[in-house]
Amino acid sequence: MKPPPFQHARPETLDEAVRLLAADEDAKILAGGQSLLPMMNFRLARPSILVDIGHLSELTELRREDDVLVIGAGVRQRAAETSRLVQQTCPLLGQALRHVGHRQIRSRGTVGGSLAHADPAAELCAAACALGAEVVAIGTGGRRTIPTAELFLAPYQTSLAADEILTEVRLPIRGTTRCGFAEITRRTGDFAIAGIAAALEFDGDTVIQARLAGLGIGGTVQRLREAEETLRGRPLNTETINAAAQAAADATTPPGDIHADPMTRRAALRVAAQRALEQVAHD
Repeated sequence: MKPPPFQHARPETLDEAVRLLAADEDAKILAGGQSLLPMMNFRLARPSILVDIGHLSELTELRREDDVLVIGAGVRQRAAETSRLVQQTCPLLGQALRHVGHRQIRSRGTVGGSLAHADPAAELCAAACALGAEVVAIGTGGRRTIPTAELFLAPYQTSLAADEILTEVRLPIRGTTRCGFAEITRRTGDFAIAGIAAALEFDGDTVIQARLAGLGIGGTVQRLREAEETLRGRPLNTETINAAAQAAADATTPPGDIHADPMTRRAALRVAAQRALEQVAHD
C-alpha cells in the first residue's frame, strides 16, 4: 500500500511548525511516524501536508525539575526506555516502554507521539495515566498544560486543538511509589488484549494510595477505580491482589473484535492485574 499524495514541510522552529499546522486544517504532525505512516498507507489518514518536527532539538530534552521528570515530546521511546534518569525517577515508564512494539519501532517512535496518537491499547498512555502525568501543548493561543485525565477523549482522539503541538510530558516523581506493569498479548510486540499499569503508595505494609490504569479494554485507557478502592487500607497480599484483580475485571465492559471477545478481554485484564500487583508486592 502507498499513501495518498501529500506535501512535506520541515520547519526550523517550533513557532514555525505551529504556524504551518494552523494554516491547513488537514495538516498533521510527523515526529516518529510509527503510527501515522501505517495509517496513511492504509488510507485511514489523508493529511494534505506533514509538518515534520522530528529534528527539533527543543523537543528532545529529558531532565529533572525538582520533583518532576520532564520528557520532551520528541524523545525517542528507546532513549527513554534506556535512560538512567527514567529508571531512577519513574521506573513504571521504563517497564511500560519495554512492551511497546519491537525495538526497531521504539527506536523511531516518540514519547509525545504515542500520547498524542491516543491508541486505547497504548502502554505509554496507561503509564502516564497511572502516574498522574501532564502534557504541555503549544498553539496559536499560547501554552497550556493538560492532565492526562483530560487528554484522552476517544480512540485516537485527544483534547489537543487542531493547531496545538504536544511539546513535553511532565511526570511527578514520588520516591515512595512502587510500580508494576503487565499485559496479555497473543505474540510479543502485538497490541495488548488487555493490560494494566499500577502505581501504589504505602504506609508500612498498608496501601494508602493506588492508581491503576487499564489498556485495551475500552475506547481510551481508563482508571480502574473499583480495584483502587479494593486496595486502599489493606496489605498487598495474595488475598488483596486477587480481590483487586477481580474488581477490575468485574467493573470493565470491554468491546469485542476480531482479536478477542469481551469475556476474553476481562479475563486477560484480571490476569494482567494480578501480575502487575505481584510485581509491586515484590518490589
